[in-house]
Amino acid sequence: MKTFVNEGCEALAQGSTLLFPTDTIWGIGCDATNSESIKKVYSLKKRKDVKALICLVSDFEMLELLTGKLEDDIKKIALASKPTTVIYPNVRGVAADLKAENGSVGIRIVQDEFCRKLIERFGKPIVSTSANMSGSQSPKEFKEIDQAILEGVDHIVTLKTKETRTSPSTLILIDTDGNLKTLRA
Repeated sequence: MKTFVNEGCEALAQGSTLLFPTDTIWGIGCDATNSESIKKVYSLKKRKDVKALICLVSDFEMLELLTGKLEDDIKKIALASKPTTVIYPNVRGVAADLKAENGSVGIRIVQDEFCRKLIERFGKPIVSTSANMSGSQSPKEFKEIDQAILEGVDHIVTLKTKETRTSPSTLILIDTDGNLKTLRA
């Protein structure tokens, strides 16, 4: 696994796009602080940049660097045993291209060991979006990933290519008043 982490970090540091297994499904990622890399992800997916991407962090400390201090009820949600992406208002420390028009960003603390080690070693959050063209079905297995995605990313992490990955994360929104709303269970 160390080789995969090192190669992935090197690619991210160079501003490259990455195809990698996440704790939910196969993802396309890049440095969440690099606008040019984020633009490459939107272009590769043929996705309009008004539809925000999420980012992944390695731990709660990295999350609070982006969101500021979080209340205990939100902390429990962010640290849930099922992968949970929370849309936080007023996020800082990521590229403007990653944010929705209102300044919010979906962020997930990863549970997958590879992803956690990759992000820890990289030292910054990374973008993660499903490894499919916009409007197409998310692939459940590596062999289902569209050829255009395979050819379009700069680096492929060939770890866990035989595993089936079927579960997207739970999706929770924190509105500007601090209310929680489940968008996907």
